[in-house]
Amino acid sequence: MPKTLASVQNRPLYEIAADIQKNYPKMYFGAVPYVDTLKKLDKITDYYHADSAVTLVHYLIGNLMYWRGPEAKRIKAELKALVGMK
Repeated sequence: MPKTLASVQNRPLYEIAADIQKNYPKMYFGAVPYVDTLKKLDKITDYYHADSAVTLVHYLIGNLMYWRGPEAKRIKAELKALVGMK
């Protein structure tokens, strides 16, 4: 059976966003609006206005480029798995 985006999601997006906010206190300004938006979403299949959660997660990953450390690595890997990135 092929994996769908929803089948690989273990935590709601709002929990992941809270985890980012907790572990990245001096967040890069470009990531802030995406984290704030993900706090309003549950599943990777959700939409925020016309934007899909998949699109928002892709943009967030790009704006987390300066975040380093073990928590950053773990959360970025979780986000990439949600959208099927390697």
